[in-house]
Amino acid sequence: MRIKYVAPAFKSKGFNCPFCGTYAHQEWRLVKSGQGASFAEIEWLSASRCSRCSRMALWVSDKMLFPVSSVAPLPEEEMPEDVKNDFNEARNVVNASPRAATALLRLALQKLMVHLGEKGKNLNDDIANLVKRGLPEKMQKALDSVRVIGNNAVHPGEIDLRDDSQTAISLFDLVNMIIEVMITQPKKVEEIYGKIPDSTKKAITERDKKA
Repeated sequence: MRIKYVAPAFKSKGFNCPFCGTYAHQEWRLVKSGQGASFAEIEWLSASRCSRCSRMALWVSDKMLFPVSSVAPLPEEEMPEDVKNDFNEARNVVNASPRAATALLRLALQKLMVHLGEKGKNLNDDIANLVKRGLPEKMQKALDSVRVIGNNAVHPGEIDLRDDSQTAISLFDLVNMIIEVMITQPKKVEEIYGKIPDSTKKAITERDKKA
């Protein structure tokens, strides 16, 4: 499992630095302006300083101005390539347009359903089938809350005027979580099982038959 990515957030005490990429404590201060001995703090201009690399990011109000860095998490390593392409495109635009990012993520989710053996036509049905196969039911409710499935679902690729940054970030996380539960974890279980001696596998098979 890859280390969890924590996106830069205004006034957060720690996140992945947009310069060095390391999760580190962040020190905050207001930027000062003036001449000679007369300096005054600018209330709407802040700086966060990374305790690891010491570089400083500039923030206007609650938005990072410099460097330009996506606030979205990185894709799971096991994410299928076509899904990852949409996911990364969404990462590139989420700062400027959360609505566009969310539309791309809904497309990515639809493609992911096909990789997981579902039809990819009705997300409501596909997610319900995944729950039967082991996806936590709470994730189904979470997807419903960001208008992916349910009565108020937005069709993949369509932009919902109500979508905001919080909706986009939640959907980034949910796509990654589905990858983790339905692809990454089963793969790791198979890798562990593959290391078990054949004699032990035979005993497990016999036990399961009796059960």
